[in-house]
Amino acid sequence: MPNRRDPDTPGRGGPGERIGPLDPPPPAPRPWGEEPALGGFPWELPHNFLGLDEEASALGRAQAVILPVPYESTTSFGGGTRRGPRAILEASRYVELWDGELDRDPSRMGIHTLPALELSRAGPEAALTELEGAWERLLPQLGGRFLVMLGGEHSISGPAIRAVAAHAGSRIHVLQLDAHADLRESYEGTPFSHASVMRRVLEVADVVAVGIRGISQEEVEFARSRPGVTLVHAHEMWEDDGWMDRALEALGDPVYLTFDVDFFDPSLVPATGTPEPGGGDWYRTLRFLRRVFRERTVLAADVVELAPIPGLAAPDFLVAKLVYKLLAYADEGRRGRSTP
Repeated sequence: MPNRRDPDTPGRGGPGERIGPLDPPPPAPRPWGEEPALGGFPWELPHNFLGLDEEASALGRAQAVILPVPYESTTSFGGGTRRGPRAILEASRYVELWDGELDRDPSRMGIHTLPALELSRAGPEAALTELEGAWERLLPQLGGRFLVMLGGEHSISGPAIRAVAAHAGSRIHVLQLDAHADLRESYEGTPFSHASVMRRVLEVADVVAVGIRGISQEEVEFARSRPGVTLVHAHEMWEDDGWMDRALEALGDPVYLTFDVDFFDPSLVPATGTPEPGGGDWYRTLRFLRRVFRERTVLAADVVELAPIPGLAAPDFLVAKLVYKLLAYADEGRRGRSTP
């Protein structure tokens, strides 16, 4: 039962009426606040992140912004990442707003959801160039609001990282949580593949990649020879928590966070195109992320590579809750920096 609904109110639906990620597109947004005469109707929850009402999701008061980018072109094993953003938004409407770890309701920061970007179909280079231009136009308009992009395949991170670095006016640092290094020069005939995304950003950023367990010899040799690339392999994460210190020591400031959901063990998130056994677990991952937001300035983030499985809602819900935790930690970090 969504936590923004009164269960005793008639006409508000129920579990049997849940919209799945592969169902037809939802109806156009209701005219919230535009017509007072329509204000008393039992409208369904808005199709935005967390299903927040107009006041809680208004851009004018929001401290965070969600940008869906359902782009998929270069996936190399399983497909379906184009459905990821919508599945995350739908599942998020069932996430409880109260955060027991932080002992507060982080949604009160205000979270605005932008319409999804429909990128060019003229090939990966054209689409990613268009996306970089969109980020370049968006960032100055957001006034420091924390932006989270929902993918889509991992190639979309490259344009975002370059745009954030240009906006910051300096070299930045990328924290990559991922099963794969994504450091190939090219893959399946294109340098704009999801398997090459981190190779493309090294001109503007250093990279710390955590959770790596699917990697080629080419990538290993490149990482060992290239300053500014740090790999924390997944097997290191199960010995003790020293890997967190090593990752943070290598991670400069400011930071862009890119989270490929195949970072998680596939027992938690099987809904991804290139699953690898032996990945991260939930609470250890959150403990690390909270440290990152406390100890570094995180400028923006993305969560990518969810490929929804029809009839299996748990991975969609986990990723939606992960996005909410990122927003909560970003808000906590912002509060901490503003405290004298």
